[in-house]
Amino acid sequence: MAYATTNDGVEIFYKDWGPKSAQPLMFHHGWPLSSDDWDAQLLFFVNRGYRVIAHDRRGHGRSTQGADGHDMDHYAADVAAVVEALDLRNVVHIGHSTGGGEVAHYVARAEPGRVAKAVLIGAVPPIMLKTEAYPGGLPIEVFDGFRAALAADRASFYREVASGPFYSFNRPGVEAKPAVVDNWWRQGMMGGTKAHYDGIKAFSETDFTDDLKAIQVPTLLMHGDDDQIVPIDNSAKLAVKLLRNGELKIYPGFSHGMATVNADMINADLLAFIER
Repeated sequence: MAYATTNDGVEIFYKDWGPKSAQPLMFHHGWPLSSDDWDAQLLFFVNRGYRVIAHDRRGHGRSTQGADGHDMDHYAADVAAVVEALDLRNVVHIGHSTGGGEVAHYVARAEPGRVAKAVLIGAVPPIMLKTEAYPGGLPIEVFDGFRAALAADRASFYREVASGPFYSFNRPGVEAKPAVVDNWWRQGMMGGTKAHYDGIKAFSETDFTDDLKAIQVPTLLMHGDDDQIVPIDNSAKLAVKLLRNGELKIYPGFSHGMATVNADMINADLLAFIER
């Protein structure tokens, strides 16, 4: 397995498939998952001649389960470590949920020539938490509840999230897919409890307003209007207004996990944006 080492000694696992001379696409997963959550996208794009890279965030998947550094500054620095180790340039960065925040935080700080475009899918920016600047956000008690549930019984909590709101399997008429739930649970349980606990603060309390304003590359926001995890009104619809060169594509009825359960449509739209 391949790893990049960060400045503070964390080993970041990554996948790197496809021709080294091809256009690189880097995928950033959501909480509390791993690079495996991008299976449908990695195969789709590598089979079309792209170079695809996906890493496990620190404390997640196969990366080091250290006690510290579970915040957006470290997440972005870890991305930079992988980018530098592979000397990636002209990259399209694609992030889902927390990974979308990671993309925004990294792209806003990236060295010239490293980034070509960005895509945020069901992403957390500009901020999930209710604040004076963003009164439509979720109250801190929601995220305190996440922490309490994780600490009390992480395995059951993850099963409830995956089998319910994440993919909208709790909606009438939506066919549940037990194997998809099992795969979500598997990925979540691979990671470290401390990283996941601290990660709740990272994805909910980080204000990405300045990051979004600083991004200059073309940026596509993709969001389902039935996203129960990151509601669209307080995320993508606000974030697109802060971007210099952004566009928002809304998917009626789609869930937070649309990149998995609606992969055909998401992949086609990603391809169109990348090739534009």
